[in-house]
Amino acid sequence: MSVDKDERQRHLPAGRKAQLAAHVADTGQVTVSELAERFGVSIDTVRRDLDQLSADGVLVRTYGGAVSLSTVFRTDRAVDQRLTLQEQEKEKIAALAASLVQDSSTIMINGGTTTLAVARNLGQHRDLTVATNNLLVPGALPPTAIRDIYVFGGAVRTLTLATIGPVSFRANGGAELDISCDLALIGVGAVAADAGYTTSNLAEAAMMQEMISRAARVAILADSSKFGRRLFAQVSELSSADYLITDTAPPADLREALAANDVKVITPAASPRQRGARNAG
Repeated sequence: MSVDKDERQRHLPAGRKAQLAAHVADTGQVTVSELAERFGVSIDTVRRDLDQLSADGVLVRTYGGAVSLSTVFRTDRAVDQRLTLQEQEKEKIAALAASLVQDSSTIMINGGTTTLAVARNLGQHRDLTVATNNLLVPGALPPTAIRDIYVFGGAVRTLTLATIGPVSFRANGGAELDISCDLALIGVGAVAADAGYTTSNLAEAAMMQEMISRAARVAILADSSKFGRRLFAQVSELSSADYLITDTAPPADLREALAANDVKVITPAASPRQRGARNAG
């Protein structure tokens, strides 16, 4: 029985990887089991191929599959699309971020799906005051955890379901009230040693800057797919944060830059004692 050239090439490691990479690029997001069936190889083989392609910078490895670079790096996508990306990584980051929140404290949360995951992870907390521009956060917060919820006003970006406007509130007489928080939880689009924390939207960057300026402590939330990149608008320099919470250790250059700016990197590998109890301090 003869096998045509394309079929032979598909089962050679180099040829299979090339076709696998092309398939991921075309579809945007795939699972290991789907690829194993499509290419007629074992799940372990697909995992090795994806790990190698990820190391080569061809795609981004995710829990149970992979996503294309264009999918990950298209920064201005609808919130329902972003909810499906890097889900496992976001949940890990969210759990770590929640461990920094102290009972009876005030926190600010910006727009984004990683910060939304943090809101869902606050069920063990009590008496929190939350201020946010993320329109999905009020519905995601466990009622038992909350004392008060405030939503910053302004124009609504329907793409991200977040408001864009001043980080402030006014009294009934019209005077602006001075506000501050114990902890700002800020999700960003990119983190780089030279560019600091950046995002794709200028107005959102301005809001994030103001949240940071009003916080006693600042935690930046970013999964590892955002390392070593720079987007349109700078939110702040690395030194503005107390913590970078992520799913895996940053590359050496970024890790060194963060250390030089006294930013503590928190990953799932860090011990709970290093992260601190939620009622500490």
